[in-house]
Amino acid sequence: MAARDPIADLRRIAFLLERAHEKTYRIRAFRGAAAALGKLTDDELATRAEAGSLTQLAGVGDVTARCVAESLAGEVPVYLRRLEDTAGRDLDEDTAALLATLRGDCHTHSDWSDGGSPIEEMALAAIELGHDYMVLTDHSPRLTVAHGLDADRLREQLDVVAKLNEQLTPFRILTGIEVDILADGTLDQTDELLSRLDVVVASVHSGLRDDSPTMTRRMVTALQNPHLDILGHCTGRLLAGKIRKESDFDATAVFQTAATHDKAIEINSRPERLDPPKRLLRQAFEAGCRFSLDTDAHAPGQLDWLPNGGARAVACGIPPDRIVNTMTADDLLSWTATHNR
Repeated sequence: MAARDPIADLRRIAFLLERAHEKTYRIRAFRGAAAALGKLTDDELATRAEAGSLTQLAGVGDVTARCVAESLAGEVPVYLRRLEDTAGRDLDEDTAALLATLRGDCHTHSDWSDGGSPIEEMALAAIELGHDYMVLTDHSPRLTVAHGLDADRLREQLDVVAKLNEQLTPFRILTGIEVDILADGTLDQTDELLSRLDVVVASVHSGLRDDSPTMTRRMVTALQNPHLDILGHCTGRLLAGKIRKESDFDATAVFQTAATHDKAIEINSRPERLDPPKRLLRQAFEAGCRFSLDTDAHAPGQLDWLPNGGARAVACGIPPDRIVNTMTADDLLSWTATHNR
């Protein structure tokens, strides 16, 4: 039986664990082992596996070594087989049809801020999922807990993305940021840098318990800013872990402002967010808003969370032509350019 690719199998296991929102230490075990073993030649890997010495390498434990041995023997590793068998990804016909229209993901993070993987690894996962592009939206400097990018680091990232795009063509990494909406509604990055970015997602990450008039003014002011393209996870709610209620704001005023300025409301697909709730999704649709159906992925496997938001969009009657990431990359950039950055 021909050997499988053990590095690919380890990465696939990590991907499925990320998609299932499993514990970070489990994911790191498989990604770390894949990175460590990727430094070996095929002959060195085979020799160590035969000698039973894989676990002598830093980052390789008993479980990952067993997966490698099974893969080299031409077998699907038992760990991988069990994950695949329990993945449970059946989609209803309407959700599957909507997802088929998506060209990319407008909200993703890398290890430049609080993501867990390098930019290239995120991009390669997006390619495997069939995406044409990925917007890289690491955090802005005010969010220090997420290692947000100051101006110098953001400029450096833009150069890195340009080089990666030369290697990954025709896939495109679009430049972007998830910029904080500050207390007065201004955005947490310089106008000069924001004007250089392809797509700007803006989100509220602080003062989430502000009263309704304060929060409404803050969000309306941000939506009127020509640099903003997409309003991220607008209620700030968290449904799991540290539960957090929705922020209080005048949804009619916020969505009317978004529609007037042709800005998109994000449909956030993270399972602990699923933001906004369906009643507000429908209200935004009736207000004439566009939407961006995003994963807010912080790891490669999380890029496969789009079905979460897709099902909600279908339930609320939102058609593909209202969703900006059904556009080609060029059309998406033409749309953001209309905001006169």
